[in-house]
Amino acid sequence: MTPEPARAADGAQVIALWQACGLTRPWNDPAADFALALRSPGSTVLVVRDGGADDGAIVASVMVGFDGHRGWVYYLAVGPDSRRGGLGRALMAAAEEWLRGQGAPKIQLMVRDDNAAALDFYAALGLERQNVVTLGRFLKDER
Repeated sequence: MTPEPARAADGAQVIALWQACGLTRPWNDPAADFALALRSPGSTVLVVRDGGADDGAIVASVMVGFDGHRGWVYYLAVGPDSRRGGLGRALMAAAEEWLRGQGAPKIQLMVRDDNAAALDFYAALGLERQNVVTLGRFLKDER
C-alpha cells in the first residue's frame, strides 16, 4: 500500500481516522485543517487506502507542511486494525520525500509528552528529541 495525496472528497474519512486515533483536540478544527492543507501549496495530506484500491477505505494518513524553514508532520494516523504492518513507517517515508521535494532541510513534529508509544515509534525511525521548548497561546478561547 503506497501513500498518495488525499482528495477533497476524502475529508470525512480522514477526519474520522484522526478522531479514532485520538489526534483531534477541541481547539483545532480538523475539517478546517484538512481543507487548508489541500488548498495550500506548502502542505498536503497523504493517505493509504485499504488494499491500495482507488476507492478503498482510508486506513492511514499524515498531514505534511513546509513553512519555508522547516518541514512539519501532523496527524500521523494508522487505524487500530491496520497497525504493526509498516504503514506508519511508509507514511513517514512519504512525508519526508514530499518535504525533500519542497526543499525542506529539516523535519519536525510535536508529540504529547505522555504518548510513549508515539515517542518510541519516532525514536525507532531515528527522530531525536530536540533541545527546545514549545510555547503557545490560544488566539481565541476555544479550550
